[in-house]
Amino acid sequence: MLTQILSIARNTFVEALRQPVFFVLVMLSGVIQLFNVWGSAFSMGMQESSEVQGDDKIMLDVGMGTIFVLGTLLAAFIATAVVSREIENKTVLTVVSKPVARWVMIVGKYAGIAGAILVAVLTMLLFLYFSIRHGVMSTASDNLDQPVLVFSLSAVFLAILIAGWCNFFYGWNFPQTSVVLMLPLLLVGYLLVLSLSKEWKWQPITKDFKPQITLACTCLVMAIMVLTAAATAASTRLGQVMTIVVCAGLFIATLLTDHFIGRYAFRNQTVAVIKSAAPADPARTTFQQAGDTFTVELAGPPRVDIQPGFPFYYGPNPGGFALAVPPFAAPTPERSRESGMQGPPAVIVTQVRDLKLTIRNIGERPVPVDRAPEAGDFVFAKPTSVSIPALAIWAAIPNMHHYWLLDAITQTQRIPPAHVAKVAGYALAQITGLLSIAVLLFQKRDVG
Repeated sequence: MLTQILSIARNTFVEALRQPVFFVLVMLSGVIQLFNVWGSAFSMGMQESSEVQGDDKIMLDVGMGTIFVLGTLLAAFIATAVVSREIENKTVLTVVSKPVARWVMIVGKYAGIAGAILVAVLTMLLFLYFSIRHGVMSTASDNLDQPVLVFSLSAVFLAILIAGWCNFFYGWNFPQTSVVLMLPLLLVGYLLVLSLSKEWKWQPITKDFKPQITLACTCLVMAIMVLTAAATAASTRLGQVMTIVVCAGLFIATLLTDHFIGRYAFRNQTVAVIKSAAPADPARTTFQQAGDTFTVELAGPPRVDIQPGFPFYYGPNPGGFALAVPPFAAPTPERSRESGMQGPPAVIVTQVRDLKLTIRNIGERPVPVDRAPEAGDFVFAKPTSVSIPALAIWAAIPNMHHYWLLDAITQTQRIPPAHVAKVAGYALAQITGLLSIAVLLFQKRDVG
């Protein structure tokens, strides 16, 4: 079966690269990134600790959005070209008439399409990396980054020149040859750009490399792979136009799942936002022992009146997801006036001074909090309620917000590699589910 899958994937990969739309959309991405350098002169503020600053923020936003949209369109076009069209032209009979299971064909087709999409998206990302290194030209007096222009344009023109030569003299497919050559040539050109400053002086290769942007782009590639699986499933039953409509509809719908479904999965009301938090005793910083006390300053007036005895929950999500404090019994009025170690565990406010609160972990056994409060945490007055049906639907439908990590870049928030690993697991589950739907749709499809 593995040999069959690899054979189908190889043929599909080659056929996908030969599609004219493949070359057109890849080059369109490069042209958009070029104009993006000239047209993104709208200042978004300066952050010295961020990998992109000022006008480069909106350039990164537009650039990643361009890759997202073009990658989705390319997945729809390629899927219909190598799946739907083969079914319509009956050429698929040459495969299914042999001892090849239909699910093997679907998996092989997806692997080939995903490989071709990966080549295209990586090429588009290299165009984006060149534009990030160059930076936005906010004024006409800004200097051009000559290494970027020389190596990027040389890679593109050399790939097109060689592809044209081989097409004319040897009959090689022009879109396939040009794109296959463009990826390694652009990669070599980008490595040379990283090794040279704008003044053509050697520098450490890591100086202009953006690791956080690379992690965000990795998650973007995963999102496109998920949409590629959706395009493969749709193309088993639909033609090109309807497959594109389905992919576009799914793309939009997956951006709206938080609003229409996600907000019903977890319900809680934010009371305030923590501006700063510090332990009262520098030797007790975990907030996990009975009697541990923290001083918390709020970023603004709370939405409800906070008095001593107020139950204090906190977490990183404004919807109340993944609270750091597990549920505990609400303290009675008599208990609220106490702050000792007797009675059931609770986390309560013991003192209020304007926007500064003193909170304490009290009880014979402390509340097993996950961590101490931190700046940026959201404050709640009660534990979060969970709707299992809404949560199940929300988890089943692909959610593109999980893959879009641009906000973390522009807001100077670090992207942990562990989070990227979780996103990869989520993407793998979504791809498996969508390919299972594709197999079910194709299993009873009449291809004779």
